[in-house]
Amino acid sequence: MNEAHEVCGSDEWRQLMREQILPWVLGDVDLGDDVLEVGPGYGAVTDVLSTTVPHVTCVEIDEKLAAMLTERFSGVPAVEILRGDATELDFPDGRFSGAACFTMLHHVPTVELQDRLLAEVARVLRPGAALVASDSIGNDDMEAAHEGDTYNPVDPAGLEHRLAAAGFERITVRTNDFGWAAIAHR
Repeated sequence: MNEAHEVCGSDEWRQLMREQILPWVLGDVDLGDDVLEVGPGYGAVTDVLSTTVPHVTCVEIDEKLAAMLTERFSGVPAVEILRGDATELDFPDGRFSGAACFTMLHHVPTVELQDRLLAEVARVLRPGAALVASDSIGNDDMEAAHEGDTYNPVDPAGLEHRLAAAGFERITVRTNDFGWAAIAHR
């Protein structure tokens, strides 16, 4: 990620995630007791999950971010940080009771890899388990903020179909000023 993403580690971003984006996306969804977080980045969502679910396993592809998160959450028994690629998850089928994926899908370089990531998340979720996801909607300002970085925004208009193809059902996709949010069940 480029330097513009350092804002994602700020107190202001953490507050925005905690007080506005997460409540809007999660609503009354129960993620269960063993949650997978894909692409935690600087850990703003991890902060919330670590206090609201018994166990969260975070899979982060970026080596530096994974190391930072490992150090930051080293004393938090509810959080496990793994460096890995979510398009090839090293977990058994049906392992997790829920999954979260926030503001990271636009960093996955191709539609095919995004779809593989969604299918892998579906594979490792228990039957009936929910995926909650959110990201920005593509626009010129977001593209400019990603100069020199991967930027492949997800069009919410096609997201329901893509989630269904990945193995999800009971899918809800909605948009607001923050971007799009999806809730899908395995």
